[in-house]
Amino acid sequence: MTKSTKIISFLITLFIITSFCSTPSKVLGRKVGGRSPIKDVKTNKKIQELGKYCVEEYNQSLRKYNHIMQKDNVEFLSFAEVVEAETQVVSGIKYYLKISAFTSGTPKIFDAELVIKSWEKKKELVHFSPFPTNDDN
Repeated sequence: MTKSTKIISFLITLFIITSFCSTPSKVLGRKVGGRSPIKDVKTNKKIQELGKYCVEEYNQSLRKYNHIMQKDNVEFLSFAEVVEAETQVVSGIKYYLKISAFTSGTPKIFDAELVIKSWEKKKELVHFSPFPTNDDN
């Protein structure tokens, strides 16, 4: 192999490596570290189970609050369905869910964020709140 052939071979290899390293979003089909929408949410059993889990955890926190504060007017939620979902790779998988749930017979939408670390067998609800509507402004 001549010196010029080695240089050309090196440059081609360098180009290939640089192409893959500098454009991971094109290689993987999505932005690394970004949110990815989940398709067919309403028929996805795992996502629906996660939504139900979020509502149950929220209700459990209300029960604790109710017990500590001795409140009687706390309204618990009744899970209906997850209507929208996204995932993000963090230290585990983070799920962003829009959940439809009933409170006093009225359907409302709630935002939930849940982190699952499967290697620790751990699920953590990190955020749950009503989704802002035009009535909230």
